[in-house]
Amino acid sequence: MREDILLGGPSAFLAEELGLQLSERLVAYQAWWETEGASISAAIDRLGTPHLRQFSPTGERVDEILYPPNYTYLLDAGYSAGVLYEVAERHDWRFSFMLGFITSYYDPGVYCPYTVTFSAWVPIYKYYSGARREEFLNLLTRREPPFGQGATWMTEIGGGSDLGANVQTHARFSNGMWLLNGEKYFASNVGADLSVVAARPEGAPTGVKGVALFIVPRERLHGIGRNYLIRRLKDKIGTRSVPTGEVELREAEGYLIGDARQGIYYIMEVLNFSRVANSIGVVAHGLHALSQAYRFAQQRRLFGRFLVEQPLFRHELAQQYERLRWAGALAWLTEQWLETVWLEKPPYSEKYALFRLLTHLAKFWTAKVALQAAQWNFEIWAGLGTLREFPPERFVRELLVTDIWEGTRHRHLLDGWEVLRRYPLLSHISALWEIQAVDSSLLTDIEKALSLPEEEAISLIEPLLTRLAQAIGMITAEKRSYAVLA
Repeated sequence: MREDILLGGPSAFLAEELGLQLSERLVAYQAWWETEGASISAAIDRLGTPHLRQFSPTGERVDEILYPPNYTYLLDAGYSAGVLYEVAERHDWRFSFMLGFITSYYDPGVYCPYTVTFSAWVPIYKYYSGARREEFLNLLTRREPPFGQGATWMTEIGGGSDLGANVQTHARFSNGMWLLNGEKYFASNVGADLSVVAARPEGAPTGVKGVALFIVPRERLHGIGRNYLIRRLKDKIGTRSVPTGEVELREAEGYLIGDARQGIYYIMEVLNFSRVANSIGVVAHGLHALSQAYRFAQQRRLFGRFLVEQPLFRHELAQQYERLRWAGALAWLTEQWLETVWLEKPPYSEKYALFRLLTHLAKFWTAKVALQAAQWNFEIWAGLGTLREFPPERFVRELLVTDIWEGTRHRHLLDGWEVLRRYPLLSHISALWEIQAVDSSLLTDIEKALSLPEEEAISLIEPLLTRLAQAIGMITAEKRSYAVLA
């Protein structure tokens, strides 16, 4: 393990462990976080949930979110650096995700608005051909402030895992316009200028096949006033730097994206982009937790020498760091695959199916590894870690939230297993990664489990997919090879 990488921050990790070249803009962006951004982020986290002002002095419904001081300055830094416009202008996903890695090292909540904005941009870019297409795309990819912000709202009170049953928001077509009515219970980046929203058109079938995707602007085109209302903001334990609220849609003007019958595929694409971003972001924040543990151990003196010199500490730190390296390699491998398949449309290829599998593996496993790093840091700080004035408790709070973002562990285990059941991917996996070199029986064990009835295989899914995620991450990290299916 290299201590200089722990002390060098996210850019050192990207350059050394992942072999990614950082531009001057990225180095400058990290320097800005060190000199200004981190202190602003800490202040916003301490202040907690922003305030919602629902009415103007004259009684109009305005639903204006009042942010802590310097919040806009903090958020604008990433937009100004190109987290969106580099994707729109050059399809440079790698640069955008590296900006996200640096952002999440310091504050994963700030990375959420960037993530849901480009996740909203993708389906509009790929599938929306209406009259306002260029207006919407340009709004989300401005080079200068005020920056347009996006959001992706799928989850209702019943939860987000079973969209077929839980999307109760409905849409009807009237006088040339789609009108949406319903409620979204977890609406991250609430207050966004443009949101993509899951809703069920009138006459659509039940289940996931009846869910379509719509664009819902903040302001009405026809009439006066807000196009959606914010019932309240959530008082969250973590990711306080992104406002999350409950949204009410009352005859909200919407714009259908693509073919309504293909809506569930568009929604899954949106979620896959967010999942890749989440995987990259949690690795970065877990790395920061290990860095804090190391810095603390340099100052903590026990039994006649500093904690950093103690053999057990060094052994455990090396273990934590190694697993984080593997998790980082898996996350960036998944990003590499995203770059090669993101323009695919249904029906998808087997290559896209393997990307889906990697996305599920990366999302649940990187979150697990990063949260364990944060918990270990908490233990190193001991009683001091329980105090809000010190860093450890925030790492745990933040990574508990990101652990369930874009689907819980159970959702990704079940969906990942469904991909393996549906597509003959084991031969591709065997050809791309030397799995047997690190886990000699893994592919055979997976093949045997796939032949079992689902009820019998259920207890095997998590251990098998955990082994697969770790094996692919380990091989990728050691070979520094981000293999992609031709």
